[in-house]
Amino acid sequence: MRTELVMIESFLRNGLLLAVLAVLLTGCASFQDKPLSPQQTATEFDKRTLADAELKKFLETNLRREIVPWPPRSWDFQTLTMAAFYYHPDLDVARAQWATASAGRVTAGQRPNPTISVTPTYDTTTGPPWIPGVSFDVPIETAGKRQHRITQATQLAEAARLNIAVVAWQVRSRLRSRLLAWHAAQENLALLRQQESLQVETVRLLEGQFNAGAVAAFTVTQARVALNQSRLALSEAERQIAVTRAQTADALGVPLTALDGITPDWSEFRQLPPQLADATARRQALLHRADILSALADYAASEAALRLQIARQYPDVHLNPGYQLDQTDNKWTLGLSVELPMLSQNQGPIAEAEAKRAEIAAKFNALQARVLAEIEQALVGYRASLRKAAAAGAMSSDLDAQLRSARGMLAAGEIPRADLVQRQLEVSAAALAQLDARIKAQEAFGALLDALQSQLPEPAAIETNARSQTPSPKP
Repeated sequence: MRTELVMIESFLRNGLLLAVLAVLLTGCASFQDKPLSPQQTATEFDKRTLADAELKKFLETNLRREIVPWPPRSWDFQTLTMAAFYYHPDLDVARAQWATASAGRVTAGQRPNPTISVTPTYDTTTGPPWIPGVSFDVPIETAGKRQHRITQATQLAEAARLNIAVVAWQVRSRLRSRLLAWHAAQENLALLRQQESLQVETVRLLEGQFNAGAVAAFTVTQARVALNQSRLALSEAERQIAVTRAQTADALGVPLTALDGITPDWSEFRQLPPQLADATARRQALLHRADILSALADYAASEAALRLQIARQYPDVHLNPGYQLDQTDNKWTLGLSVELPMLSQNQGPIAEAEAKRAEIAAKFNALQARVLAEIEQALVGYRASLRKAAAAGAMSSDLDAQLRSARGMLAAGEIPRADLVQRQLEVSAAALAQLDARIKAQEAFGALLDALQSQLPEPAAIETNARSQTPSPKP
């Protein structure tokens, strides 16, 4: 009999050990070392180019057209925007945050593991002295706690997904602003060069008149001062081109060398769309902007968190079956344990969750009010900039007509060459003013687009981790 008991004890020990090891080792994840090297990441950034073959695939997939030749001779705003979605690190951060929030759904959906306890007992009165025993604890969640956790994590993941669209719009808006500044600097440089050449001719003509005694030295000095000022403005315009070009590279998420040989298509900024946002467009923005939808998802998550804390008022149930081999007697026990909510009914966490829900609701109301104010201010600014651009265009057209008349008068010998050059300078100054008004109108239109966000990119263009070709987790 003693031999049989020893065998049974050995079997129980080995069997339990094997069972525990099997459970612990099944499905275990292993750590994968992924060191982060600043030198390597900097080298990879410096290698980025707008001629990349994978970028071509990304553009063709999202633009739904073949790009021939590659790289294109001219890059329009839409194509450059897609290139920014491909490269810009801000979107990588937003995608990573979505992946983190989506992983939280796995955690929320996990059920609590049962536990096993081995309780060998030593009996000093009777033999055999060792009494092997084992007990289990099987937790059972009540009141739908698991589903509330899943709902909360799902809404947080949805908020993170919508935040990708928010970041994508920020990337698009920043790129448009940088491109507009680059375009303005180039147009300004061309007009200033024309103005400089006219002022050089003005100085030459006045010097000739001064040598002939027809004008005073002060007049020649004023012309030279104006020429020097134009040359300073010309140098500043050249500096602005270099600065705005570097800012455009930053907005694209590429090194400055990636813009070598790139010719942007400026047609996006040469004319202004006449239509303004109507009441329907404004209402759509108030209801469907990505940041508003993300805030709604945050609020839904706060409601799920409150439901979870309310559900935690109700205790979970723990089943506690056990077994002992007591001197050849098989003893089975059935246990049940429940927490008694006598001292705490989870009121503190419930109060915190209610306050958090109220806080998020207040933030949503503030966001919606801010969006409405942004739309109204952008509309007012855009209308005013259109009126200014129209006035500058009318002034420029009037001066063009006067210049044509002056050319006819010069041909007829009615005015000297210096008067014609002066009219040309007036036209050049008007052209600079007209350019400034057009750029200001484009900036105001960009602010209106930012307020309405009516041209959001498609999800496939922003939710995919493009360079690794790894799709972000689906909600």
